[in-house]
Amino acid sequence: MPTQNSVEIVNRFWREVWQARDPSAVDRLVADDFVLTSGGVELRSKAAFKQWVADFLARIDGFNFHVVETFQSESGHRVASRWRITGRNNGFAGTEPCGSPIELCGTAVWQVSEDGMLQHNWVERNALEVFRSLSQA
Repeated sequence: MPTQNSVEIVNRFWREVWQARDPSAVDRLVADDFVLTSGGVELRSKAAFKQWVADFLARIDGFNFHVVETFQSESGHRVASRWRITGRNNGFAGTEPCGSPIELCGTAVWQVSEDGMLQHNWVERNALEVFRSLSQA
């Protein structure tokens, strides 16, 4: 039986950071030594992650975050979540801001510490496919 409801911890992050479009919510939800591993590249620290979130949000107008499904390991220390982002291009992946529709899909695997703080996020997404479709627009 799980020791904590880590699905709710991750869903709170989705709601308060991405759905509310509020990078400052990172301060109360992730550990100080938080690590994001995105496409195999590590970003370390809460401050760096908060800036990364703000920069990401700035690149997609009309940003909408949709949770597809979320589930956790028996211990609650790992959570997997599939998600989808929709909006319009405002310079995503270094492309020209053209307003073209974007649909970005991905998977996040989270490490949740015993105190309920998010410790590490491994994320993979279809950024190459989105980049290619925007480059052809």
